[in-house]
Amino acid sequence: MTFKAAKVVIITEKVILEQVAQIIESLGATGYTVFAAGGKGSRGVRPAGRAAVVDGFSNVQIEVITATHETAEKIAVEVADRFFQNYSGITYLEDVEILRSHKF
Repeated sequence: MTFKAAKVVIITEKVILEQVAQIIESLGATGYTVFAAGGKGSRGVRPAGRAAVVDGFSNVQIEVITATHETAEKIAVEVADRFFQNYSGITYLEDVEILRSHKF
């Protein structure tokens, strides 16, 4: 049996990862997953899979699954409001189905 949940995806600069993680945890998420990320956007091209000259200038993708859409939205809005004027970033939400709902 599956259960409905929400996933927020945040793609941003690695240099702010710890601060983003603090927001995620402070808003009630029980965990998150981080991946190396790259691509092209309004702030230029960020390579994926190659070491940046300064590792802090690389991008990460952070995925957070929450029990409710409301919690996912709070995380997305807080991160965007706090960081995306000064750092590159995008965030989006998805409806997902999970097993083991007690984990979230």
